Amino acid sequence: MIIDVIDHLAGITPGSPLDRLRERRPGAREHAQRSYDALFTPDDEGEVTLVERGAIAAFVTGLHQDAAVARFYADRLAELAPGLLKAVDTEIEEGSTTGPYGVYPAGTVLAAESDEGLRYRAREPDALGTRLASALEHAHLLVFRPREARQDHLDALAHAGWSTTGIVTLSQLIAFLSFQVRVIAGLRLLKREGLTS
Repeated sequence: MIIDVIDHLAGITPGSPLDRLRERRPGAREHAQRSYDALFTPDDEGEVTLVERGAIAAFVTGLHQDAAVARFYADRLAELAPGLLKAVDTEIEEGSTTGPYGVYPAGTVLAAESDEGLRYRAREPDALGTRLASALEHAHLLVFRPREARQDHLDALAHAGWSTTGIVTLSQLIAFLSFQVRVIAGLRLLKREGLTS
């Protein structure tokens, strides 16, 4: 059976008001599901293994602190690499914060909004391996301080064994998960508030 992951995680049932709402934007619904399929069930893993995708997804969604979405991806990782789940859970605990963070240049209008916040580094890099540890560090950067992403961060990924194509896939994965979590949260809010007529 083919499921729409956003529908599944938002608790949308066929024929419900939210289902009818999503039917108004069939292209958006289809493209979101196709993005999920391309990222998590690709015909060819390419530069990012399914296990890496699963670990990154569990980490990113764990950082977003949406229990249902995080459980969905943690369960997926448990199927792919059960021994890795504990290490990823440790990293979620280590990286949990609220954000967003960033430091603006002194003397600028936004300087007063600067907030240093947590600068995450993998706690158990040996358990994760250099490549995955660097991916989780990059994911944390993009989730909590995206405006600070610089060439040296990409260089660190390359040094850890990520190719340019792998870095692009990794960044797409992180962006998609952040999008997915927000869409699901919005749909749940609409459902809770009865704003779907």
